Amino acid sequence: MKSKTADRIATGVFVAIAIIIVSILVGLFSYILVNGFKYISWDFLTTPSSNIRAGGGIRDQLFNSFYILLLTMIIAVPLGVGGGIYMAEYAKPGKLTDTIRSCIEVLASLPSIVIGMFGLLVFVNVTGWGYTILGGALALTVFNLPVIVRVSEDSIRTVPRDLKEASLALGITHWHTIKTVLLPSAFPSILTGIILAAGRVFGEAAALLFTAGLSTPRLDYANWNPFSEQSPLNIFRPAETLAVHIWSVNTQGLIPDVEAVSNGSAAVLVISVLLFNLLARWIGSIITKKITATK
Repeated sequence: MKSKTADRIATGVFVAIAIIIVSILVGLFSYILVNGFKYISWDFLTTPSSNIRAGGGIRDQLFNSFYILLLTMIIAVPLGVGGGIYMAEYAKPGKLTDTIRSCIEVLASLPSIVIGMFGLLVFVNVTGWGYTILGGALALTVFNLPVIVRVSEDSIRTVPRDLKEASLALGITHWHTIKTVLLPSAFPSILTGIILAAGRVFGEAAALLFTAGLSTPRLDYANWNPFSEQSPLNIFRPAETLAVHIWSVNTQGLIPDVEAVSNGSAAVLVISVLLFNLLARWIGSIITKKITATK
């Protein structure tokens, strides 16, 4: 009787915790969307921002956010997955492996503002680049790399060892086994980690304040030459992202419609992250089904 009572109490506690978490999430999203969605319009999304006039948009900030996200993922995903493969399959137990693992844990626990200061020192001052998109992408790579490494390692380790042993028993090389057996099986979990890392990149502000800057030059979207100063693809130009723009408007904004721009930008940021996550999960499910079908 006591065991059943304890079981009911434990179940009730965990259900209550789940309800609290979901309620906080729904309440936060609802507050942001209700207060900001009414300010979202096509003009708001496609017109440049203004520092003094009312009615400015977020065109450049939105583009900068997706562009830095793309560059960061191009750099971080191969390095992170490669690091996870090394830690799971090639690293031998010992002091060196323990040291590497400790470094990964320390990097994963660093506040983003510390990564921003590191980026300011290395990618802004030492390189002489100044505030650039590339500097911001490299700083965010340092910020997200430990997450991808840990997720990739854990995902590969959770693959049943029987699959690996069966592949090796057939005379298949270690690398070919990793490429054709372990990685396809671990792909859904790795993709989830990459999605989480991408969400952090898109909503990050502190690390970009000191690396990508607080301004965006006048951009010519008809000019796709990456070496041109006014090209949106120029990686050596400063770039204010959407998250940084929200912070800047609220702390330094002189425009009359500060509240409208801030709330609208926050709503766009939340919607973008949600759509990106849903799209990535949809693509991941399609790829997973194809992998499963080919087995």
